[in-house]
Amino acid sequence: MQDSSQANNNRMVLLLIAGLPVTMILGATWLWYFVVRGDLDLVGSLGTSNRGVLVQPPRQIDEFALLDQDGSPFRYGDTTPKWTLLVSAGGGRCDSACEGKLYLTRQIHVALGKEFNRVRRAYLSDSSAAATELAVTALSDGHPLPGDFSSYLADEHRGLQLLQTDPAVLATLLPESQADPSTWYLVDPAGWVMMSYNSETSYRDVIADLKFLLKNSGE
Repeated sequence: MQDSSQANNNRMVLLLIAGLPVTMILGATWLWYFVVRGDLDLVGSLGTSNRGVLVQPPRQIDEFALLDQDGSPFRYGDTTPKWTLLVSAGGGRCDSACEGKLYLTRQIHVALGKEFNRVRRAYLSDSSAAATELAVTALSDGHPLPGDFSSYLADEHRGLQLLQTDPAVLATLLPESQADPSTWYLVDPAGWVMMSYNSETSYRDVIADLKFLLKNSGE
């Protein structure tokens, strides 16, 4: 009798674990369905106007042709559902704006504490890391300047998801960053590019937005 009860408990635990990613996707999809319809004022719910700018309509990242660094097709839907801090750069170089965004999103990610594992960071460019120039004279955290971009990523940004695409796709998917190089994005667990931030957004405001979204997206 005890063995039967234990087996039932084990099955319940497995079902709960398997259901977590589905719940996250459904929660994010539900949220943005009502945002797009105009039934939910997410910006108003978030509060002040100097936080992230809502991308309207949100853009589904899997509608664009992206590649891993090894050249394989990348589908966001095939990854573990997480919120993603997305940084982009073009022209085969990572300049001070690019390096600043990478540093900022790393610090924000770490500052999330217990919510750290519900968020990932990604870098999207129109060239591979090996072909990208690190066009800065100093790093934001004061660490020694690496010899190249690949070394910089290995030393400073372990775990960063590296993606690439062609310049036309980059400009269409992330047009705000073309106008303002300090712009970076938040992608929801279902793959919708839904919020943009730039150098005018304070660190604390970004944290407030993320905590609100993480709390209300469920697990």
